[in-house]
Amino acid sequence: MPNAVTRIPEKGLDPDKILQTMKDYGQDDANYKDARTWSLVYYLGEEHTDFLKKAYGQYFSENGLNPMAFQSLRRFEYEVVRMAVHMLNGGPEAVGTMTSGGTESCLLSVKTYRDLARARRPWIRHPEMVAPETIHVAFEKGAEYFGLKLRRAPVGQDGRVNLKAYKRLINRNTVALFASAPNYPHGMVDPIEEIAAIARKKKLPFHVDGCLGGFFLPWVEKLGYPIPPFDFRVEGVTSMSADIHKYGYAAKGASVVLYRNMDYMKHQMFVYESWSGGVYASPALLGTRPGGSIAAAWATLNRMGEEGYLERAKVVMETTRRLMNGIRAIPELDIVGSPQASVFAYRSNDPDLDIYAVADVLEERGWNVDRQQNPEALHAMVTPQHEKIVDQYLSDLNEAVTRVKAHPEMAASGNAAMYGMIAHIPVRSMIKKEVLKIMMQMYGPSGVQPDLSSADQAEDLATRAGLAFVKAKKEIKKRLGL
Repeated sequence: MPNAVTRIPEKGLDPDKILQTMKDYGQDDANYKDARTWSLVYYLGEEHTDFLKKAYGQYFSENGLNPMAFQSLRRFEYEVVRMAVHMLNGGPEAVGTMTSGGTESCLLSVKTYRDLARARRPWIRHPEMVAPETIHVAFEKGAEYFGLKLRRAPVGQDGRVNLKAYKRLINRNTVALFASAPNYPHGMVDPIEEIAAIARKKKLPFHVDGCLGGFFLPWVEKLGYPIPPFDFRVEGVTSMSADIHKYGYAAKGASVVLYRNMDYMKHQMFVYESWSGGVYASPALLGTRPGGSIAAAWATLNRMGEEGYLERAKVVMETTRRLMNGIRAIPELDIVGSPQASVFAYRSNDPDLDIYAVADVLEERGWNVDRQQNPEALHAMVTPQHEKIVDQYLSDLNEAVTRVKAHPEMAASGNAAMYGMIAHIPVRSMIKKEVLKIMMQMYGPSGVQPDLSSADQAEDLATRAGLAFVKAKKEIKKRLGL
C-alpha cells in the first residue's frame, strides 16, 4: 500500500489536516450518495445522516457492556427490542437483544440452538442445521464457528426451496431449521409456513432470517403487496433476525435477534462466574457494545415512525418495479425467480451475451455492480435514493448489453474473465484457496490491495484457479487409475 502510515507519529498532527487526509482517502470509494451502489449503504440523504450523527454522538463514549452503569442504553435497547417485537407480531413473552449487525444476529441464532440441543438432546455429538442453499452465508460462518454442519436444500427455477429436498435433509442430528424473508440473492421469501409446519412436527426450533426484510416487509404488506406470512404470526417460528441499519435506516452497527420466549434466548447468553475480574455476563457476542449505535437505532425508529417507513417502502417498491420492468423489456435479460421485495437479480438469456461483461461496462460508467453465481447474475438492492436514477441506469444497461453483444470477446478479459472462470470451476475448494491468498495479502504486513479491475490481475486469478483445477483433476484421475 503506497505511502501508508505504518507507525504512530512522534507528535500529533494538525486536526484539520487529518480530516482532509481522511477525505482524500475516500475519493475512490463507492459513490453511494448519488445512488451508484446497489448494496452496503442505505442512505436517506444528508439531513437524515446529520440526525444520525447527532444521536450517535450524544452517546459516543457510553458502553453497553455494563447496563447497570449506563441505564440509558439499557432502556434504549429494551424499547428497540419491544418495537421490533410489536412490528414482527411477537407476543408478550417475546424477547431479544440488539447486536452489531446481521452477521452477529445470525451467528447468535446458530449458537443458541446448538446450546439448546446440548441441554435437551445431549446425545447429539455432531449437530446439523438445515437451510435453503440461498440462505445468507453468515449461517455457513456460524456453522463453521460453532461446530455444526450446514445442510443446504436446493431451490427450483422459481427461486423457492424444494420442500421435499429440504425435509429429506433433516435427520437425528438436526438441531435447528433456517430460512429467509427474503433471501439476499434473489429476493424470494422462503415458504415459511410450510417449513414451520415441518419444524413443529419434528419438534425443532426454526429461525427466520429477516436481516434484509425484517424492517421492510411489514410495511410492504401494509401497502397491500402479496407477502406470504413470515414472522411470529406463524406458529413454529421460534426466532427472527432483523437489521435496523438496513431498511430501518439507522446508523451502521444495529440489528436485533428476537426469540418467541426466554426458554430459547437463555441459551444465547454467556455467564462466567469464576474470573479473577469478577462475575462476567453478556447477552450477545460482543463485550463492549458501542452506545452510539444503540442510541441512534432508538432515535431512528422514533423519528421515522410507521408513517415514515410506509412512505419509503412505497417509494422503494415502485422503484423496484420500474427497474425490473425496464430490465424485462431488454430481450436478452431475465429476472431470476419472482422477487417479492426490494432485492432482485437478473441474468442473460442469450448465450452470446456474457452478463459479467455487462457488469464491466456498467462499472466503466460509474456503477458499483454486485455479481452473483448459481446462476450467473447481477444483483440490485433498491433504496429510496434509487428513485432518481432509474432511467439513467436502464439507459446505461441497454447500451452495455448492445456493446457486449457486438463485442463477445469482452467475456475473455477483465472481471468478466475472472468471474466467468470462477463460476465454472467445479472444485470449489480451488476457489477458496485462491481467495484466501488474496485475503492474506490484503491483511498481511504489506497490506496489498488487489486491483481486480485490472485485466492482468483478474486474468491471473482466473488462470491460477483454473490451473489449480486442472492439477487437481489430473491428480484425481491418477489416483483412480484412469
